[in-house]
Amino acid sequence: MHEPITKIDPRFSNPDTTATNWDETRRVIETAELFWISTVRADGRPHVTPLVAVWLDGAIHFSTGATEQKAMNLRGNPHVILTTGCNTWDGGLDVVIEGDAVQTTDDDVLERLAEAWTKKWDGRWQYEAHDGSFHHEDGAALVFSVTPIKILAFAKGSFSHTSHQF
Repeated sequence: MHEPITKIDPRFSNPDTTATNWDETRRVIETAELFWISTVRADGRPHVTPLVAVWLDGAIHFSTGATEQKAMNLRGNPHVILTTGCNTWDGGLDVVIEGDAVQTTDDDVLERLAEAWTKKWDGRWQYEAHDGSFHHEDGAALVFSVTPIKILAFAKGSFSHTSHQF
């Protein structure tokens, strides 16, 4: 993955602020414990739900059961937004990731992702990777990867609106 083009949007930023650098934005993505994913239902209504995810090789990855609403939505429309951050007004960094979710079925990639989940979550999330999906004690899970098209970073307190364009 190449470094993004980073720009501050002065329309939505305090005059004396600077853009949030890519390293800080990526750190928030890598360490976030929870993301909210927005998908679109077949009838056009939005669907939003929390999930855990990992950042690896320039993409954000998440898993879901084949019959969960987000998986059904992705069959018809791959466009997603994942958000993370904090719910305070005057501090922190909120991040919005835009892209298309693509199912990951390569067992070698899935093994690396399973290791990333185990490492990030100190062993609380354990997956076995085989037959094109994750497997755990409750069954199988599909894995999706989102290579970002654009990532927005909203710094609070200093109030800056940064765009990282890929």
